[in-house]
Amino acid sequence: MGNMIKVGMADLKVCKCPDALTTLGLGSCVGVALYDPVTKVSGLLHCMLPDSTQIRNNSNVAKFADTGIDELIRQMENLGASKSRLVAKMAGGAQMFAMASQNESLRVGERNAAAARAKLKEYRIRLLAEDCGLNYGRTVEFYSETGDYVIKSVGKPQKTI
Repeated sequence: MGNMIKVGMADLKVCKCPDALTTLGLGSCVGVALYDPVTKVSGLLHCMLPDSTQIRNNSNVAKFADTGIDELIRQMENLGASKSRLVAKMAGGAQMFAMASQNESLRVGERNAAAARAKLKEYRIRLLAEDCGLNYGRTVEFYSETGDYVIKSVGKPQKTI
């Protein structure tokens, strides 16, 4: 087992086998894991907001689904990944407030997940599995050796997608 590399909020990291990536407490944020199964280069993005074009001060590319995925792919290619081989897994995007609001601005989780899906489609990256929505936070671990995405939530059985 290699190192477990922590990805903060509005952050992204890339690694190679045997290292793994983890991010804590995905609520409405989405954790997008990208993987090249041949070189075993992995990347994990913890994005908070769907769309960088809506925000003026957006110097942190990792905060947004659109620019975050762009940057993740760029860094993974620097480590030897091939864009044409990348596959994706995704978790998070929960609705963290009790009121199931129809107010768009409160449905950030749903919009984050939708934005990430749209961006992956733009790159023609296949989304192999996802664990999104509902109303609880998730901590995730992505293993570059196997491509396993392990999802842990308080009071729920651990699952691997």
